[in-house]
Amino acid sequence: MTSTQVLDLKGKKVGELQLEDSVFAAELKVGPMHQAVIRQLANARAGSANTKTRAEVRGGGRKPWRQKGTGRARAGSIRSPLWHGGGVVFGPKPRDYSVSMPQKMRHVAVRSALSVAKDKLVVVKDFDGLSAPKTKEFAQVLKALNIECGTKVLVVLANPKEGAGATVLRAARNIEKLKVIAASQVNVKDLLHFDVILTSEDAIELLNKTFKHEPSPNAPKKEKKETSSKKKDAKKAVKKAVKPKEKKEPKAKVAKEAKPEKAKEEKPKAKKEDAPKKEKAEKESKKPAAKDKDAKSKKKED
Repeated sequence: MTSTQVLDLKGKKVGELQLEDSVFAAELKVGPMHQAVIRQLANARAGSANTKTRAEVRGGGRKPWRQKGTGRARAGSIRSPLWHGGGVVFGPKPRDYSVSMPQKMRHVAVRSALSVAKDKLVVVKDFDGLSAPKTKEFAQVLKALNIECGTKVLVVLANPKEGAGATVLRAARNIEKLKVIAASQVNVKDLLHFDVILTSEDAIELLNKTFKHEPSPNAPKKEKKETSSKKKDAKKAVKKAVKPKEKKEPKAKVAKEAKPEKAKEEKPKAKKEDAPKKEKAEKESKKPAAKDKDAKSKKKED
């Protein structure tokens, strides 16, 4: 854990104070810090600008002159945006500029800013030594702590409304370039803007308690990625360890006996050309039979 020295109001060293590493030695994250500053500046905007349109400006209910015949340009109302005293076109209206940001991200941004501003810290044991809320006394305290006049100083108190905190608040509010805030109101913009951060032991303890970051026990641990060379060596070792599989001999294929093919009886195909020849032969065979009948009939007549 890092530590810082504790002084009294006269600038003498009284002791040392331990600073929480997760708060004052956190990893620098510029993205959340930038977003926190943008959010703070946006939320500080009032957004109260307002203008009146031609419908809201008083007057202009009557047409100034007739449409035709006068030689002048057409006009329907004296409160037109083209006229002096008329309404405003697309003017600003009251709006909300606020930007939201998750609490965890805000804490990350504040931790990063505290880690950056760690060297600006001037820790005092307490402010009980101030007898009265007078600017002159507080200016002497700043001089005793080697804080030059004109330096931008941020005073962080545990409770600026009660006890010594209220005395400091009243005594310091008239000093130029000095701002007093509560430890619960610590923000990224102020931590980066001011040159010196004057605070007390109580305020540091409150900051340690508020912004302390403890990783959850159920969070999965990130495994380191192996380099490409290590991966290649591991693959080679695995290949050597695995024995090559024995190749099985292919089974001899038994030649199947060819089945005797049945002799197909080839039927002679009747040709188309033979058909007329058959008809002629049949006719000729019928002719001699008719001649025989004629011969028999002649013999009977004789």
